[in-house]
Amino acid sequence: MRSVLKVKPMEVMCSKIRGLITKMMMISMMMRCVSGTGTLHRVGGKLGWTPSVNFTEWSSHESFYVNDWLIFNFDKNMYNVLEVNKTSYESCNDQGFIKNITKGGRDVFQLTEPRPYYFLSGRGFCWGGLKAAIFVQETAPTPAPVQARNGSPSSTGSRIMALVMVAASISLTWRVL
Repeated sequence: MRSVLKVKPMEVMCSKIRGLITKMMMISMMMRCVSGTGTLHRVGGKLGWTPSVNFTEWSSHESFYVNDWLIFNFDKNMYNVLEVNKTSYESCNDQGFIKNITKGGRDVFQLTEPRPYYFLSGRGFCWGGLKAAIFVQETAPTPAPVQARNGSPSSTGSRIMALVMVAASISLTWRVL
């Protein structure tokens, strides 16, 4: 004789809602973690790592902070990306570099310290201007809270935390029921 398990529709619905809330809370926490990983800067903008870009001009319009990332897009059969010291940067010396960033033509580099970073392309392309100096600051300035319509300060972070707390309390309430 088979035993048939009867499941109440309300229990099924509550279970699905609890699962959805749990997923929303996890996504919210992941978004908060990811938002602290820095900004991705496309070196040279849309043109990428090519001699036709004025990298001094390009970098003057960017703000670089610790934990930001640089992405170098280039033809790996023509160019390379080398991290060098200031002297090698100024003299376009590609010998004795600090690190060869070149992997596949879409290469990333994390800015881990507040200091100047110097990059160049060897094979003579540095002499044509294929070099960049990146000046990294300690931390990004904290944005001022946005004024809500009712005049009280608000921010995205506080809204996310409020949503997480509401979702958690609803989830706990349903578990008790």
